[in-house]
Amino acid sequence: MDWDKLRIFHAVADAGSLTHAGETLGLSQSAVSRQIRALEESLNTTLFHRHARGLILTEQGELLFDATAVMNKRLDTAAARIRDSEEEVFGELRVTTTTGFGSLWLTPRLPALYEKYPDLTIDLNLEERVLDLPMREADVAIRMKEPSQADLIRRRLMSVRMRLYASETYVASNGMPQTLAQLADHRLISQGANTTQVAAGATLIEMLMSHGITRRLTVNNYFGVLQAVLNHLGIGILPDYVALDTPGLLRVLPDEESNEVPVFLAYPEELRQSKRIAAFRDFVTSEIQTQRRAMRDAEQD
Repeated sequence: MDWDKLRIFHAVADAGSLTHAGETLGLSQSAVSRQIRALEESLNTTLFHRHARGLILTEQGELLFDATAVMNKRLDTAAARIRDSEEEVFGELRVTTTTGFGSLWLTPRLPALYEKYPDLTIDLNLEERVLDLPMREADVAIRMKEPSQADLIRRRLMSVRMRLYASETYVASNGMPQTLAQLADHRLISQGANTTQVAAGATLIEMLMSHGITRRLTVNNYFGVLQAVLNHLGIGILPDYVALDTPGLLRVLPDEESNEVPVFLAYPEELRQSKRIAAFRDFVTSEIQTQRRAMRDAEQD
């Protein structure tokens, strides 16, 4: 099959329009149309249904699009490996992690990463959905559990615990609870029961709710929980890594915390030699080690 025709077919299928595909490819609509007709003739099949609202793949077209999607992912991987310099770190690195970790821990540290590697470009995707790394939905992931996908290099970065925190202003106005029973006199700020979250966090919330708490604020991510705590709305359940980075937080009921949550960094085996990933991995590892030391020092004081 003609690679150029397959490339044009994939662009048309992705855009759902000859015109939009032509704009992406820098070709006229008629040139794109000719290439699609030629490909259909060579395969002796129809790849698109033509409708007023655009083009829809036929069953045969869906099969070919699945194949070209895999090809594109592999070509992206090859291009990334070719672009990696033996001496320099540059180019785009697609990173995925959870909304909480990405917004509260990783993003504030990116200035230091860019200062060290000014030619590196980070495309940061924050969501709870686990992206498919082997299919190149992202280059590297940081997740709150060990990835189960095959053909991944994985490294355990640290462990996290969910703990209770309140602002200094809130405690000054409302007092510091000394027992779980006294927690019922306060508003609990946490992720909701139906929110995607680590099991350890959900278990801690369930335990606390069994002690008669009636006033609550639920938010679907830890960034929102932190903002509510900083605005003195109550006592929040937050990952322990937030405390050192956030002045004015006080730990509440220090004996109450979740089980450990492992944090893993993972990337595809085929990117093992990537200079960009190595630079990102080493930077994150160094930052975590620095923060862990600071947390141990703070707990000993």
